Amino acid sequence: MKLASIRTDNGLRTVRVEGDTYVDVGPGDVGSLLARADWQAHAAGAVGDRLRVEPSRLAPVIPQPGKIVCVGLNYRSHITEMGRDLPEFPTLFAKFPEALIGPNDPLTLPSESGEVDWEAELVAVVGQRVRRADRATAEAAIAGYTILNDVTLRDWQFRTREWLQGKTWEATTPLGPYLATPDELTQDAEISCAIDDEVVQKSNIGDLLFDAADLISYVSTILTLNPGDLIATGTTGGVGHARKPPRYLRDGQTMVTRIEGIGELITPVRKGTTS
Repeated sequence: MKLASIRTDNGLRTVRVEGDTYVDVGPGDVGSLLARADWQAHAAGAVGDRLRVEPSRLAPVIPQPGKIVCVGLNYRSHITEMGRDLPEFPTLFAKFPEALIGPNDPLTLPSESGEVDWEAELVAVVGQRVRRADRATAEAAIAGYTILNDVTLRDWQFRTREWLQGKTWEATTPLGPYLATPDELTQDAEISCAIDDEVVQKSNIGDLLFDAADLISYVSTILTLNPGDLIATGTTGGVGHARKPPRYLRDGQTMVTRIEGIGELITPVRKGTTS
């Protein structure tokens, strides 16, 4: 099953994806749906209106997550291209909800940066409250998966040894298009990012060093995870900053982020202004 959050004139609604149409599940976004203990049965059984939705109406699938915990250096190919050793523990940082945009919304390049980079990522969506979860409990707590592009301002990221300021710039992080339940995703699903027609990242999620269950177990040791929280699992090789010479996003490009079994983010890139 796949679910989406759509923008309507009367607020956000959750829909179930069926082919090229959507079935209305009810008011509120997917994040609010996950707060229900019976969310999966409710979503699967809803018989609301069948809708056709313009791509621009798709909102971030979880518009207001309580937490967005991100993982750096978690694909073996990306660790290698960045010249690092395989880490013993996950490298964690955070984003805030203000960073999120919809799966087809334009990305306006911040005028303060000349080094805006792409990072295609698989995101695990938490569906149950967990603390200090073992692996089996962590795996059972996964409501599903979605896609995020961890658009990063490299010049701001590397101003200091802490990454946060380059990672959570407002309105720079496309999320969606859908929450796909775990049965929709294979263990070796392809992940890719293309800039215009050029594929710049391509791998499969089997290259992850720490998988989603590992990460939920690890993060829940630190703090409680709640339904709707997001764990962005890291990016694969092919980022612009690691290229020689480095490459970054430019005005007029289109960034397409795909994961097999979930869908794609189509992100027009626009020049920022100083006003």
